[in-house]
Amino acid sequence: MQRTVLEQVESVADGAVSLVLRGADGPLAPWKPGAHVDLALPNWLTRQYSLCGSPADRDSYRVAVRHDRLSRGGSEYVHLFLRTGRTLDVSVPRNNFPLLPAPEYLFLAGGIGITPIVPMLTAAVEAGASVTLVYVGRSVATMPFADELRTVHGDRVRIHATEEHGRPDLAALAAALSPRALVYCCGPASMLDAAEAAFSPERLHIEHFRPVVREFAPSKPFEVHCVRSGQTVPVGAEESMLDALNHAGHRIPSGCREGVCGSCEIAVVDGEPEHRDDIGAAPGRVYCCVSRALSPRLTVDL
Repeated sequence: MQRTVLEQVESVADGAVSLVLRGADGPLAPWKPGAHVDLALPNWLTRQYSLCGSPADRDSYRVAVRHDRLSRGGSEYVHLFLRTGRTLDVSVPRNNFPLLPAPEYLFLAGGIGITPIVPMLTAAVEAGASVTLVYVGRSVATMPFADELRTVHGDRVRIHATEEHGRPDLAALAAALSPRALVYCCGPASMLDAAEAAFSPERLHIEHFRPVVREFAPSKPFEVHCVRSGQTVPVGAEESMLDALNHAGHRIPSGCREGVCGSCEIAVVDGEPEHRDDIGAAPGRVYCCVSRALSPRLTVDL
């Protein structure tokens, strides 16, 4: 973890604030557009937030937090109790939503889903790509960074307030795209579902705030053999691999515990994982908060 000091808290929309976190011990770890960090809050909760500042700024990170009416304690604490000057631990950035090279981009953002898109938009423009952002929200007042984006990027940005105009026609946007364009989308589940229906999967890149609801076969017990420690840990049908390993003394970082953030990734040496995450684990890796085993035993690098 990296130690930071909360330098600024600024309202950026109705119900949303921007946090600027300055490195307490010198330059912070580098990152690229699409990256997120784990922020350890003083109320013992850890939450994931997309970085929405400039990757060129190694002295500070910027994130934005919407006050969720159904908050599980994270956004509520940020909005009601967090104050400047507080020391906060922040993870090294991880990127499950990287910006791939392309001559043309369509960015789709809904509400607080604008956060990973802000640095992507800047990077795409600086690379000389043709860029369009369609930014959707209930009203302009509820849309973080709307004025900033229009000031910096002008006609590349289309603000779409659903109170006035309804939802955008994604099918029409898809029909107008050139074959070389990539689409990046981040927002509520309804927007992601609409994007998946409108755009071909080979050009669409999305980031989930919450796991996609899917069905799996009933969970069965299995064993995890930790190759470095020599320990074999049983995992019951009703417990997660992450909890079993933690209870056995292996300190594995975790954030969302829903298979969307990637903080609990471990290396698999042998055996067949059952991937239940929403990230898409690379070969030889598994996210142990939700994933399990199809083989009776997994051997992992712990």
